[in-house]
Amino acid sequence: MYHQGVKKKIVPRPQNKKKSFLKDIDPILLKIFLTRGITENEQIERTLVKLPSPWLLSGMETMVEYLMIAIKQQQKICIVADFDADGATSCVVAIKGLELLGAADVSYVVPNRFEYGYGLTPEIVELVKQQNPDVIITVDNGISSIDGVKVAKNAGINVLVTDHHLPGEQIPNADAIVNPNVEGDEFPSGNIAGVGVIFYVLMALRSRLREKKWFEKQNIQQPNLAQLLDFVALGTVADVVALDQVNRILVHQGLLRIRSGQAHPGIKALIEISGKQSSSIHPADLGFALAPRLNAAGRMDDMSLGIQCLLTEDDALAKDMARQLDELNQDRKDVEAQMKTEALSLLKEMHVLDEKHLPAGVCIFEKDWHQGVIGILASRIKDRLHRPVVAFASVDGGEIKGSARSIPGVHIRDVLSEIAALHPQILSKFGGHAMAAGMSIKMHDYPVFALAFDEVVAKHLNNVDLEQKIYTDGQLSEKEITLVFTEVLNNAGTWGQAFPEPVFDGVFDVIQCRVVGQQHLKFVLRFPSSELLIDAIAFFVEKSENWLGTRSIKAAYKLDINEFRGNRSVQLMLQYIEKIE
Repeated sequence: MYHQGVKKKIVPRPQNKKKSFLKDIDPILLKIFLTRGITENEQIERTLVKLPSPWLLSGMETMVEYLMIAIKQQQKICIVADFDADGATSCVVAIKGLELLGAADVSYVVPNRFEYGYGLTPEIVELVKQQNPDVIITVDNGISSIDGVKVAKNAGINVLVTDHHLPGEQIPNADAIVNPNVEGDEFPSGNIAGVGVIFYVLMALRSRLREKKWFEKQNIQQPNLAQLLDFVALGTVADVVALDQVNRILVHQGLLRIRSGQAHPGIKALIEISGKQSSSIHPADLGFALAPRLNAAGRMDDMSLGIQCLLTEDDALAKDMARQLDELNQDRKDVEAQMKTEALSLLKEMHVLDEKHLPAGVCIFEKDWHQGVIGILASRIKDRLHRPVVAFASVDGGEIKGSARSIPGVHIRDVLSEIAALHPQILSKFGGHAMAAGMSIKMHDYPVFALAFDEVVAKHLNNVDLEQKIYTDGQLSEKEITLVFTEVLNNAGTWGQAFPEPVFDGVFDVIQCRVVGQQHLKFVLRFPSSELLIDAIAFFVEKSENWLGTRSIKAAYKLDINEFRGNRSVQLMLQYIEKIE
């Protein structure tokens, strides 16, 4: 929540100067769309027919040829997945999709992050070889697996890579690669998640099988792959990729299936254990309620539990596994809270919490930290300091593993590439995106890396405005804070990363303020010189008791609908609050 940490500035979202061709749209919504680069009605369409062709992805023809052979010859296929929510959903989409298309023998391997680390490593290939597969398909990984692909190929296994991560200078010698971010690819979205890539592969494969009359010859029904979109929606939102139009379509269509009761048992069970309602599920629910519970398996134990929960068609089994995932997530929260306390203590010793001594890039390390939780810890500290952060934990053999999180304007993978060029002997293994990345270094190299990280990030911060801003879509009058308008906003866009949910700001008199659940603040507010009372809530407020007795606040907020005992009312979700003396 934005109301923690240092003081921030509430500013209006920058206006788009382009001419608008949007028609028949609420005037407030029109302004919101314009600030997000939407100028034509076609850009907000979310039907499946608006998806670009899968054949625009380079490597798709070769990929489909190999998969056609694998299906027709009933070859053994092994999916190698990543251990996060995108990897888990990608794995499930691959297995269910290939089986729907006629594959007879599809298994999977997901590396345990504590034993094997990320990707198709030579060690994982040795594990896969025990299944004697003819084909390995990587999902949400593989583009940096140079050595693993080589070992698999030498063992006579065909390797098909589906990934969305940015490639390094060298790409693996796989039999086929589909990744929208490889050089020269003409697919209009480099933002699709790993689950989106494998979904596109399945669409292309079905199209070619249809041309070859495969379904008639096998006497099987041509499958509707849209039935997999609940998984695609979850994986896409969980991986925090930019919600461009392609991703907005995929997520929206997945949400429609969930809302209409067509979700798979595992998704339904995760929604239920999260205390959400399938009929009114939103992208934020996928990101903040379902994804952490699914990710908890990979963070705290083994992602196989998450994959099995999504794979099962048995409602009772799905509920039992969702309950286990919920317990793992609670364990993760407890571990995270302890690590955060220790991290803040470390930062205090380093004088990092004093803004005058704040480094450009911050590294923190504690040998006993849980390596499955360091990514979340880095994110929490990044939010507090508004600086790129790497959190490290010990692994075997004198190595430490780091997880990095960045701020807008600093591409964290580019930072790591520069460090690797400056210190090739230190940083040999890394990968990631603009906002998140991972790496491994030797423990004795940590001081040198921390210094290099600070120096390289400082260069990248030269043109970055470091004043923390809360961008809002302006102020609403009390007449505009209605159930009808809130529903219009909720349904108008598939809000999320790079397509932010509308946030408004205003000054309010505080009629009532109380602490609920130890850290949350429940308000009753009203506009000055108004009689209309408005409910509001702020989550996870540090030193929440200090707000009791506050008479007036300035706030940035989202509109939400609170449902209680059959009654529906508008509630403000406060993102940032400051006292007005």
